[in-house]
Amino acid sequence: MKTLLTLVAASALLLTAASAAKKYPLGYCVVTDNELGSMGKVITKVYDGQEIKFCCKPCVKKFEKNPAKYLAKLP
Repeated sequence: MKTLLTLVAASALLLTAASAAKKYPLGYCVVTDNELGSMGKVITKVYDGQEIKFCCKPCVKKFEKNPAKYLAKLP
């Protein structure tokens, strides 16, 4: 029971953090400039309080190698 309560509390924290993130302002992938959804399901991550959307899974890895480069594209 204690484990279940811990999981519920952790889930609530994650949901709160995601909802508090600044919304992603672009209609395209911050890495490739492809239109969101053009490569399948859009992938959404939160990085340092900013929601980031990607067109595909490989873009997440590229972003994580140099986040500052891509965050500079955001208005």
